Amino acid sequence: MEQIEEYFKIALRNIKTRRLRSLLTVLGIVIGVFLIISLLSLSEGLKTTINEQLQAMGGEMIMVMPGGEGDILTSFMFGGAKLERQDIEAIEKAKGVDKVLGYSYTGTVARYRDEAKQIPIAGLDPWKESLDVLSIFQGWSLAEGRWPSKGNEILIGQYTANETFSKKIRYGSEMTIKGKKFEVTGILNSLGSQQDDSMVYMDMEAYHDLTGEKPGTAAYAMVKLEEGANENDVKEEIEASLEETRKRRAGTDVADFSVITSEKMGEIANNILGIIQIVMIGFASIAILVGGIGITNSMFTSVRERTREIGIMKAVGAKNSAILAIFLIEAGILGIFGGVGGLLLGSILAKIVDYYGQINPTFYFTTTISPWMIVFAVFFSFSVGCLAGFLPARRAAKLKPVEALRTYE
Repeated sequence: MEQIEEYFKIALRNIKTRRLRSLLTVLGIVIGVFLIISLLSLSEGLKTTINEQLQAMGGEMIMVMPGGEGDILTSFMFGGAKLERQDIEAIEKAKGVDKVLGYSYTGTVARYRDEAKQIPIAGLDPWKESLDVLSIFQGWSLAEGRWPSKGNEILIGQYTANETFSKKIRYGSEMTIKGKKFEVTGILNSLGSQQDDSMVYMDMEAYHDLTGEKPGTAAYAMVKLEEGANENDVKEEIEASLEETRKRRAGTDVADFSVITSEKMGEIANNILGIIQIVMIGFASIAILVGGIGITNSMFTSVRERTREIGIMKAVGAKNSAILAIFLIEAGILGIFGGVGGLLLGSILAKIVDYYGQINPTFYFTTTISPWMIVFAVFFSFSVGCLAGFLPARRAAKLKPVEALRTYE
């Protein structure tokens, strides 16, 4: 144990002696680990956000979206094509369907008192029935006020009420959205995610008036099943009903829509995000490889500069294993410094993204840095450092004392 401690002291002393070179050497590792941590934290946060939305759907709801399954994630997060009025009517006719709720969302500017902020707004259709279904089956409940009953009345989330504006919004207050005045009749209890808690909910007709979107359309539809209906059977009925309607309207043999259960949505989202993570790690690994080559180059230079020192150590009895250990520890420490630096930069970026999400709720990304990411960053960077330093360390260990001392006579 004392020997290992002594090896660490020697390695740290050598790093301190060549501070500028050591700093430049670890930059490649810092950049690589920074990319891996920041990209993984973003993708994990995105996965968490999607899973929260899926849990909110519950097992008694089916989602219908325009576009194929490959477009689901993009449509879900950023919007896109719309369901037409005929599509929603076709869904309503399907066997096993109890209610169909149209849902659309976007970001816009709202004014409360003398302060203007960017907020996300969502339109629900039909207004009253949507609120009834969401309160019973999705657990929506009021913290203050009452449920809206007219088109100029809106419902706001906890975050909008307490954090978005400098002054808290109370029920009965007036909010101006794109020049139109709305009465805040109710404030929801937390729905479990900042995205939902940041929303301002309104009647779809009012939403279309504000946004200029085509009346009768919706970004997607949430389908409540009849009691006792089988989820997969209803899914097939909806697909059959929609297929003919959309083919006839488009004039093609392809019906571009997706009918998905919450379980299916989870599978699709996790598969897509898994592929994205692999690609991200692949690109970041290139930076790690460049950093590893930098460590190898630096260690070869260090071996050459310290040839005489190595010769003296071997002359006084140092074994090959001791020389090998010293150089490997030095390379591993450089790797750890790079890993810790990259981890700190990645964490800072994650906090910036989270903060931006708080001040701009229409930006749906959040970040998640889990303990396994921290362990991975430190262990991976140490391993890269050791692997990169193995050949220089092996070369140093194989030097013969007489030749090493003669080199610098």
